[in-house]
Amino acid sequence: MLLPAEALMRPLSRNEVLGMLIRLTVFDAVTYYSIKWVVDAMNPTTKQKSQSKKRAEQLMKRIGVQGITLTDYKLNIASHLVDPKTIKVSWKDVAGLEKVINKLQDTVILPFKKRHLLPGSKLFQPPKGVLLFGPPGCGKTMIAKATAKPLECKFINLQAPTLTDMWYGESQKLTAAVFSLAVKIQPCIIFIDEIESFLRNRSSLDHEATAMMKAEFMSLWDGLDTSLTTQVMVMGATNRPQDVDPAILRRMPATFHVGLPDMRQREDILRLIVAGENVSCMA
Repeated sequence: MLLPAEALMRPLSRNEVLGMLIRLTVFDAVTYYSIKWVVDAMNPTTKQKSQSKKRAEQLMKRIGVQGITLTDYKLNIASHLVDPKTIKVSWKDVAGLEKVINKLQDTVILPFKKRHLLPGSKLFQPPKGVLLFGPPGCGKTMIAKATAKPLECKFINLQAPTLTDMWYGESQKLTAAVFSLAVKIQPCIIFIDEIESFLRNRSSLDHEATAMMKAEFMSLWDGLDTSLTTQVMVMGATNRPQDVDPAILRRMPATFHVGLPDMRQREDILRLIVAGENVSCMA
């Protein structure tokens, strides 16, 4: 049924305008939540992210971090937090690596704990990046956790899949959340196991999103040097240091080789393993 031209030309009444606005508002709301539901249904990690957020909120309360507003991205990263009080690894649990431990204590731990003695000096500040490299299974991850315990640092155990997301632009937001969260809860160590897996040598074959994530990571990392009071350190572990991006290696001035144990070190490891065990022969 066609409306007469006079009906189309006349101005709308107040009630008609309000009715149209209400219908448009309802339509927009239904459209938004419908699209959101479809996107969540298509995303296989939605349920996992929801569980991670709940776990992160509980962990933040347990470690005494309160009064801090966290975005969804920061809550996602916070789910990988390790409470320093729950770290059971200490230096006495590491055998055969005395040289590495002594060097680590002198160049990393001591400047980190005593930075207040020379607050205005850049030369005596702890390094913002530490790299542990060596064959698999030689204690790199154990050393990283043992480092966090005496420093009473929060420990973000970061894995490469944590920063990779199926949606464009999300990886950069997660990367920004890592450093923003670390600064909020400092002192903090950002530990990246198998750092070569996502901060490897750049090439023309890299995906655009991967290249942008690396650039964002390095830019935020450089931002840690702008303040001498920031107590955030990036620590990485790898068994393929030759595959790590040279730009990343330049940001890790403190490097420690955790190699295969020699005969004496193996004896120390064996003594530690059997300590407290009843290994005496019964007659």
